[in-house]
Amino acid sequence: MTSKLIDHAPAVQRAVVIHPDGRGTSARLAEERLGEAVGLSGALDLDVRAAEVARLRRTVPATLFGMGKVDEIAALIRAAEADVVVIDDALTPVQQRNLEKAWEVKVIDRSGLILEIFGRRARTAEGRLQVELARLDYERSRLVRTWTHLERQRGGTGSTGGPGETQIELDRRMIADRIDKLKAELEDVRRTRALHRKARKRVPFPSVALVGYTNAGKSTLFNRLTGSEVLAKDLLFATLDTTQRTIRLPQGRPAIIADTVGFISDLPHELVAAFRATLEEVGEADLILHVRDIASTDTEAQRRDVEQVLEQIPVPEGRSRRVLEVWNKIDLLSEEDREAVLGQAARQLREGKAVAVSAWTGEGIESLREAIAALVDDEPETRLTLDPGQGEALAWLYEHGRVTFRDTDADGRVHLVVKLPPAALGRFEQRFGLD
Repeated sequence: MTSKLIDHAPAVQRAVVIHPDGRGTSARLAEERLGEAVGLSGALDLDVRAAEVARLRRTVPATLFGMGKVDEIAALIRAAEADVVVIDDALTPVQQRNLEKAWEVKVIDRSGLILEIFGRRARTAEGRLQVELARLDYERSRLVRTWTHLERQRGGTGSTGGPGETQIELDRRMIADRIDKLKAELEDVRRTRALHRKARKRVPFPSVALVGYTNAGKSTLFNRLTGSEVLAKDLLFATLDTTQRTIRLPQGRPAIIADTVGFISDLPHELVAAFRATLEEVGEADLILHVRDIASTDTEAQRRDVEQVLEQIPVPEGRSRRVLEVWNKIDLLSEEDREAVLGQAARQLREGKAVAVSAWTGEGIESLREAIAALVDDEPETRLTLDPGQGEALAWLYEHGRVTFRDTDADGRVHLVVKLPPAALGRFEQRFGLD
């Protein structure tokens, strides 16, 4: 008797993707948004059978679309034999429920889709906590849609419910309790991160944070700068969990660089709140590298979306936010566009505002390293002279500071100009003395 292998993989669901366009945007931008929604659906392994832009003259509170459009989409769903409809917009719980009744399939809005992707991709304990908190916060208002048993009423004799308390009220209370517990756990994570940041400040390495629209090439750039092998795919939200590494800037000075979660337009506010502990790394960074897909036709809109999320991240009191734009994927540009972008980037680089690179081929990476060093090296210069036998002190200076000048005289003494933070200079003086 031969045994058969059992396939435990979930069945692939067929999907229809709809982008409601009631903002009067250009046809190109609407198609870009639709393409992004299809990409998000693919990131969730949905089999997209049909996708279209639905023009809206007005929004209907009960169903978002007018009845004519609801019937038109219903015909599209039947033709595609779809199991799921993805609406690339925010739906109210009532709209979601009514559309599911009208179409007799599962309906998921943009926020729900992104939350599902985050739930699947989170790998660390912190990431899973953050995603669960965001999901519960999102689902709390949708219990009436999600669970059909919730209308039953419990009597007053049970130990968990008061007189006449409905099941939906009990479940909402359970969710609220779970949310409070998750918030407490994430607050512990936040305190731990704060302690780690405090410890890093004792070692005076500047911190650099990579931010950018999802799929802009952050992880590829991170790998190029650090020599790491962080997952980097042509996939929306390929990586979620923050990764930190040490990089070497020109003339040997180290810096700590962090690859963060990608941003996206209309990022659910529940996720921004839940990822507060992670995003604080961005707020505390000495320099933010805003990685842009300069080859995308939607690059300007993506830039604005990232800046809107950055505005929600607090900056420590007494500090200003320093941002360097990294115009990535120049290898994908036509020759004419490439020359224009390189010329514009060269002008921007002189002001410390932008640098053009290809993280894939490595073009422009050394210019980026030099730009990072110039922007984080704002410490005063110190002139030092070391005797021939002070090799340990010389190595310490290269490890903890940036040597901008070095000369050796006839007696073997080394004359240096070094940029060191005040705290590091104090430690050097205590350990080796100053001349």
